[in-house]
Amino acid sequence: MHHRTVAELMTRHVVRARRDLPFKEIVKLLAEKDVTAVPVVDELDRPMGVVSEADLLRKSADQADPSGRTPIPHLEAWERAKAAGARAEELMSAPAVCARPEWTVVEAARLMEVHGVKRLPVVDETDRLQGIVSRSDLLRVFLRRDDAIREEITEDVLQKTLGLAPSEVTAEVREGQVTLGGSVELKSLIPIIERLCRSVDGVVSVSEHITYRAVNDSNSATGP
Repeated sequence: MHHRTVAELMTRHVVRARRDLPFKEIVKLLAEKDVTAVPVVDELDRPMGVVSEADLLRKSADQADPSGRTPIPHLEAWERAKAAGARAEELMSAPAVCARPEWTVVEAARLMEVHGVKRLPVVDETDRLQGIVSRSDLLRVFLRRDDAIREEITEDVLQKTLGLAPSEVTAEVREGQVTLGGSVELKSLIPIIERLCRSVDGVVSVSEHITYRAVNDSNSATGP
């Protein structure tokens, strides 16, 4: 099976901000490039953090409302320090949570979930910026055609990996939803088939209707 890597999905031409870029220049950069966040890099092009629209808006949120209609939100000390910042390195969220080009979609998605971030700078073995991958980039694997998913399941999973004959297990795919049918020798093989099919890029769900002829190594049981 070929799992799509971060290198295949990331944006390579990355808009970035130098650590000393002033506040207004950051706002201008986001507007001109039509992005909502940029990595902040040091002199060696290594990500230090990420500055986003949310980081910049803290400056406005920390100001008093002349109308008096909304209270000043409570900000922690570190948030107030960021709100008072004037340069990228003072405004950014740090440290940068980064991915590696060889990572799979699963690895990148899990890191995003753990850290609650929407994008990951991608760095090489020297920690230099190579690209950036976003949630929308990772979701692109679900745009795979049904026939491509079915072909990978049939040829790579069922035949090459598990050594099953085409007549033993069949796979139908519609809108990324996989339905498995057929019959195998051992009951213990069924959850393995299901797990491997779920790991194929683009699969939304797996429903199996596979019967079996034996329970583990016993020949005394038959499938339903």
